[in-house]
Amino acid sequence: MGIHDIIEGKKQWRAHQARVKALPPDYRIVYQEMQKYLFKVGPVDLLEGNLLSGIVDFFEEGAATGRGVLEVIGEDVAAFCDELIKDSRTYADIYQDSIKEKPGT
Repeated sequence: MGIHDIIEGKKQWRAHQARVKALPPDYRIVYQEMQKYLFKVGPVDLLEGNLLSGIVDFFEEGAATGRGVLEVIGEDVAAFCDELIKDSRTYADIYQDSIKEKPGT
């Protein structure tokens, strides 16, 4: 990865964060919690994919209709996140694989 790629990545991240800050407060709070959750357990390619920007797109559409965030995603935010990443390889999967591979277990 060259310096140009790093600079471009930072520009994209800042633009993404500006979109998040423009969300209504309830959407912004839920997005930030989802982001924390996904960074902790989410897919390995989280930052390389379109998941986070797709969530912002979805939230922008929901906010435009005047619906609250929990009306859009449901009451269980973690379950919503889990459904989004159900077919993705996660850090938890890698950890589980490493445990299974250890000799003598």
